[in-house]
Amino acid sequence: MSAAALDYPLPRPALGEPVPVAGGVRWLRLPLPFALDHINLWLLDGAAGERVLVDTGVGSPDNRAHWQGLLEAWSPGRIVVTHFHPDHMGLARWLQAATGAVVWMTRAERDTAERLLASSDDEAGESVAAFYRRHGLDAGRADALRRRGNTYSPLVDGMPEIGCCIADGDTLDLAGADWRVIVGRGHAPEHACLYRAEDGVLIAGDQLLPRISSNVSVPPAAPDADPLGAFLDSLDTLDTLPADTLVLPSHGRPFRGLHARTAELRAHHGHHLEVLLAEARRRPLTAADALPLLFDRSLDSHSLFFAMGEAVAHLNRLWHTGAVARRERDGAWVFTAP
Repeated sequence: MSAAALDYPLPRPALGEPVPVAGGVRWLRLPLPFALDHINLWLLDGAAGERVLVDTGVGSPDNRAHWQGLLEAWSPGRIVVTHFHPDHMGLARWLQAATGAVVWMTRAERDTAERLLASSDDEAGESVAAFYRRHGLDAGRADALRRRGNTYSPLVDGMPEIGCCIADGDTLDLAGADWRVIVGRGHAPEHACLYRAEDGVLIAGDQLLPRISSNVSVPPAAPDADPLGAFLDSLDTLDTLPADTLVLPSHGRPFRGLHARTAELRAHHGHHLEVLLAEARRRPLTAADALPLLFDRSLDSHSLFFAMGEAVAHLNRLWHTGAVARRERDGAWVFTAP
């Protein structure tokens, strides 16, 4: 995706070195052990000395070492977790234990994290493998996903105590400024973005990224869900913010050009929907069949997990809109269009 219309007002800082980005907000990059190799965290400083951290980084020895050095000079009293993914809440419990910080997140994100942390390797692996077999994935690749087990809990240092469940529309006093909670959906069940109207700053988390589309997947726990529809609706919500909003994403650089980016994301997903609909008019289509239509690269087991979830999400969107019908064939779901 081009992101050509975006303005990037700030250079990328070194890992582990917080730099100012807006009044009372600093940008901290920490490493990730994936192809997407970093996450952005946001440090909020108030005039009265209050300190608030937005997201924590993945639970890894590297990140704990980064934080051990940072905590000598900067220790949060509150932590806001945008959503349950490991790179966002992985160190929340560890930081809470180290600092005594109160942790806030939305109720659905809390519940999802608790469920995933309680799942055994066998339960998690079998659930994913059975779900993707149901969507046409061959036995060999499904078994590779099964053997991965619970990939969530090794990256999260346990469940923190949640002091407050925040909700869409809440106004939070964070480090002496008012931030409005804007809940986005599709990438996660109840993803909390934070908007400061006084100077037009949006902490967007993964809901709006500058160069890639956030993964939008159907989870095994909600096989008939329409997360892509929810994601597109959330773009409409973000479009109500001013065009010159400074967007602070969780990956990539801060940018201006919010409306251009939401339009680009709609076009991206709209193109994928058109491609799949055209193919479903030619033949009965499974999500596994859709993979080479959506992804022009080889997929290891890590990327296959997300790619299959995304393929199901696009087919479920077509099904929910009535553009395709879904039926069972030889134990797998197939999607067809007139």
